[in-house]
Amino acid sequence: MRILSILAALIVAVIVLAFTIERDATMAYLRGDSATETTDQPAAPSTAAQAAQPAAPAMRVVALHSTARDVDSAVVLRGQTQAWREVEVKAETSSTVMSEPLPKGTFVDAGQLLCKLSPGTRGATLAEARARLSEATAAKATAESRVPEAQSRVAEAQAKLDETLINQNAAAKLSEGGFAAETRVKSADAAVASARAGLESARASVQAAKSGLQSADAGIEAAQAAVAAAEKEIERLDIHAPFAGLLESDTAELGSLMQPGALCATVIQLDPIKLVAFVPETDVSRVHVGAMAGGRLAAGGDDVRGQVTFLSRAADPVTRTFRVEIEIPNSDLTLRDGQTVEILIATDGAPAHLLPQSALTLNDEGTLGLRTLGPDGVVQFQPVKILRDTPDGIWLTGLPDAVDVIVVGQEYVTAGVTVEATFREAAE
Repeated sequence: MRILSILAALIVAVIVLAFTIERDATMAYLRGDSATETTDQPAAPSTAAQAAQPAAPAMRVVALHSTARDVDSAVVLRGQTQAWREVEVKAETSSTVMSEPLPKGTFVDAGQLLCKLSPGTRGATLAEARARLSEATAAKATAESRVPEAQSRVAEAQAKLDETLINQNAAAKLSEGGFAAETRVKSADAAVASARAGLESARASVQAAKSGLQSADAGIEAAQAAVAAAEKEIERLDIHAPFAGLLESDTAELGSLMQPGALCATVIQLDPIKLVAFVPETDVSRVHVGAMAGGRLAAGGDDVRGQVTFLSRAADPVTRTFRVEIEIPNSDLTLRDGQTVEILIATDGAPAHLLPQSALTLNDEGTLGLRTLGPDGVVQFQPVKILRDTPDGIWLTGLPDAVDVIVVGQEYVTAGVTVEATFREAAE
């Protein structure tokens, strides 16, 4: 039985071999063509015949004639919106709030009252300062009247001195002639000394009167300063908006105690608004103040346009970037403070080629570029730099003014290979 099984297996194996590996020979045998099987096989070609055969055709690709055009370029940045002005309005004196609070989000005009504080005893302090000013003014009038009086005393003392000098001279001459006693001369000398002392006293009284006048002036200035301080203290009771804008916080609550430096409200100005970004040092030379710029919010929305108003002259010590600010009109207040925005700053135009994005490829070193056609259809690799991406294609720089770019089949050829190119129109 085992022998029959082995024979059956061998027969099956021969049949499978005949109809798989040797299928053609088996079918020819069954048709009776076994006699011509070997004669119908063609002879192997000789080496000379192989050399005479034509070479394999060159790889076919599709190329595009491209000419450079001057296009506007832009520096693309990512930044955020920032309020044009923002200030925390704080109290400058101590008192309690006596005005109703304004809710945040309220639009306020420049000079509008935000917080009104209780005056307390400041009115009495002002009245006292004004009374002292009136007193000092009256004291000055009194001091001014004393100066002419003192000056008249000086004139009187001077006349008396002149009279005693005349008497002294007459007494001395009469004494020399023996017509007057010695006592008369001594009496005249004493009168002269007394007159001179009176003159010095009168002059001292003039100086005292002038000093009193100066003291009165100082008293007036001190009283005026006290009045100004009291009035300024009363002015500080009314806290006003420094500019027109929006309240970012509620104003201080009614009855709350305000100390110097306590927050009354936060006011922000959003019209105009600033776009703030940081330019890398590789692009800072392409940006200048006054350049046109635009932005688009990351969360969607209409494009906005403005001008560069500031470009930092000093780089950030950590990032080595330069701060740039762009002024944007925002009359409808659609832009908010702190929104992320994509910014494009216009720069001088540059020659570039508009090509399909699919034409871009990488070489073995990973450099981004294009495969182009050189003389005699030899493939070349040209590194490029992306200038701008548009719906119609991508603008590239770094290429010659005129170039033939492979747009189909560039992934299947390498630099140095000769290809057969078919050209198509740029609009296709």
